[in-house]
Amino acid sequence: MKNDDALKQVVKEKYGRIATQKENSCGCGCGCNNAESTQMFDYSSFSSDYNSIPGYVPEADLGLGCGIPLEFAGIKSGDTVVDLGCGTGNDVFIARKLVGDTGHVIGIDMTEEMITKANYFKTKFGFQNVDFHLAEIEKMPLDNNSADLIVSNCVLNLVPDKRKAFTEIYRILKPGAHFCISDIVLKGKLPENLKKQAELYAGCVAGALTQEEYLEIIKATGFEKIVIHVSRQIQLSPSILKKFLSAQELQDYQKSDNGIFSITLSGYKKS
Repeated sequence: MKNDDALKQVVKEKYGRIATQKENSCGCGCGCNNAESTQMFDYSSFSSDYNSIPGYVPEADLGLGCGIPLEFAGIKSGDTVVDLGCGTGNDVFIARKLVGDTGHVIGIDMTEEMITKANYFKTKFGFQNVDFHLAEIEKMPLDNNSADLIVSNCVLNLVPDKRKAFTEIYRILKPGAHFCISDIVLKGKLPENLKKQAELYAGCVAGALTQEEYLEIIKATGFEKIVIHVSRQIQLSPSILKKFLSAQELQDYQKSDNGIFSITLSGYKKS
């Protein structure tokens, strides 16, 4: 528990600095403190371009995502949508456009600075069909069977207890409703030295499970009809690979399908 609490505190402090623009963000938001970190990852392979999506509020986009789950979410007019780890409201504000005046979008984030800024944008633009809650994903202040859809963008990898998080997702979804999530997973076994360096520069990698473990938790929670819509490998800089891997390790890594991946997937609660 102490380790979980310590990790959450680190994440809160990190995201708080990003929200108040005291620290720049790159990729999934836990990395990019220095020049070397920017060289390790091709951060363009983390984030995606929202510019052409209706309802997009550029001011609320901190570049923290690793996909665009809303592209595959199937949001309908009148839906109640919950965004987990909503940050300053980027996906919330797009979803509000899709659900219309009869729908409702709820943003959940455990970082006070993020929620404060999200509410600032809500007031600034006069959005009426959105609400933000300061809360942890593992303990959401929402009723059972209350959401038509849950979305999340590169956040659950940072949650220490992913089983509890998916249990909460299952609890608040209506029977037959679904989630659509973009997240970071690992495929295969990364060379140990490389994994240690990746964890230093991007906390989202430190919290990532293998894809098999991730899917097993979702299935064990009770979700069905699980589909991976997109899988993209996060490219690592060749110079960094050479720096931290022996010649044999580099050759083995390049020949394998192992690596760090961004996936966008959905799953349905049983009817």
